[in-house]
Amino acid sequence: MRSLNLAFEEVYSIGDAFSSISMAGKTDLQIVTEALGMHDIASFNGNVPRFFMCYIKHLRNTIDHKKGHIKPGIRQTLEMLRMRDDIALGLLTGNIERGAMIKLEAFGLAQFFEAGAFGDHDSDRNKLLPRALEALREKRGIEVDFRQCVVIGDTPRDVECSKPYGAYAVAVATGPYSYHDLSAVGADVVFHDLSDTDSFLHILHQRQKIA
Repeated sequence: MRSLNLAFEEVYSIGDAFSSISMAGKTDLQIVTEALGMHDIASFNGNVPRFFMCYIKHLRNTIDHKKGHIKPGIRQTLEMLRMRDDIALGLLTGNIERGAMIKLEAFGLAQFFEAGAFGDHDSDRNKLLPRALEALREKRGIEVDFRQCVVIGDTPRDVECSKPYGAYAVAVATGPYSYHDLSAVGADVVFHDLSDTDSFLHILHQRQKIA
């Protein structure tokens, strides 16, 4: 939010431009397009790429991992999953790719994700899972069926993006939405957080046997 606002003010001389925009689970492209429209600025003529270049500059300059923290169980879970030959880790995020990498690198997490789909690939989050599998196929030469996929996220949009493909949706209530909120939108399983790594891995094991 801080970097988005700084970039918008630098490029368009409008402060606090994103204050009234709900961002959770949206793609960066969707968020920026909404902001441009709200302030009567065209989303063509190079405005979006120019904005993102400025945003990346501010994100690099302002991100400070000392003021943030990794949610419970995340690093442990990623480390355990990376050691398994039967699981491929991918990143599906609404962040643009360069922004996602800056954020992950600040917390030492970028190393866990070898392929992914990002918010600059498509403004519609529901179209990103096929892009992620395409990237995985190009990277490792493996074919993964949608029904073998487990999508993990902390917003209703993370759950929704799995549904058109029959993927399994794991929701984690560590973001702006509660356990009840995520259960209500049809997540296959909901965790308060991933601190109980064994329970989470058990769910994956059971899912693999079904798939």
